[in-house]
Amino acid sequence: MSVAPTATSGLTARSACRRVIPHVLEPGPEELYMFSAGEKQALRALISKPVEYIDHPMFHEDGCEQILFGSGDRPLNESTGGNLSEESEEKLFLRYNYARFRVASILKRYQEKRIPAPKLRSLLDWSARAIAVRNQIVEPNMPLVLAMIRRNRLLNLDINDLISEGNLALLRCVDKFDCSRGNKFSTYACRSILKSFARVALRTSRYRARFRYEYEPTLERGDFIEQCRLSDETMCLEEVRRIMRENRAALSDIEMRVIQARFLAVGNGQDPGPQTLEQIGDTIGVTKERVRQIQLKALRKLRLTLEDRLLA
Repeated sequence: MSVAPTATSGLTARSACRRVIPHVLEPGPEELYMFSAGEKQALRALISKPVEYIDHPMFHEDGCEQILFGSGDRPLNESTGGNLSEESEEKLFLRYNYARFRVASILKRYQEKRIPAPKLRSLLDWSARAIAVRNQIVEPNMPLVLAMIRRNRLLNLDINDLISEGNLALLRCVDKFDCSRGNKFSTYACRSILKSFARVALRTSRYRARFRYEYEPTLERGDFIEQCRLSDETMCLEEVRRIMRENRAALSDIEMRVIQARFLAVGNGQDPGPQTLEQIGDTIGVTKERVRQIQLKALRKLRLTLEDRLLA
């Protein structure tokens, strides 16, 4: 899938990086009424950020779009599984930069003006084409990051930081790579990925020079909160016992027996320990459900009395 050179340009012609800073007026409601909310957001981003592309002489000639993209009905997302051949890689980069060139051309043409609705649609279409082609370039080259990590045996660095920095470097390479110079993209990208790893190593060494020891959560864990909780529980239990002894909650005899049997029995030689609802019911001659109701009523009285005493 090669691009045929013309009389005035070809694939070996030298190109240059161009940068266009848009100064277009904000589209009005009459230009935006046909666009969705997502498209409006994308348009605002496009007209507010600089656009860069690698220029090529063939971009300025008639028929360039037909050469690079073929029929308009042809799907843009062609299969690029596995490694890219030199011809496929070259054409993808020309497609990518031509799409960015078209975006920059529209923004440059309407400097200090409002872009009409048809051109806004064209702006979105070419931006979407650029993103789609960039994905076609990035996907088969993503294994380069892991290959560089394995080859250089960067065992003392965090693998997630390396992958993140390597992927960002790969994306920057796609934006800056000039296919007309005759180099393979993988060669150019590997150098940039290795430089990103060097930045991670430098950042890590500075961090370790400042913080010599790793954070160990178990060393920071104290039992202060647990001790406070136990102290509060002990205090509340003693206060409940005092309320029970003095009957400050105005419990009835049956309520007192139920609470003592359920919660205050100690389980020594003479005392069998806390009893179940069914055992208490058999002792006082009522059903288990009735014991539960008596218990809830007594606990409500104790809780209100305890809260009043603690607040006081």
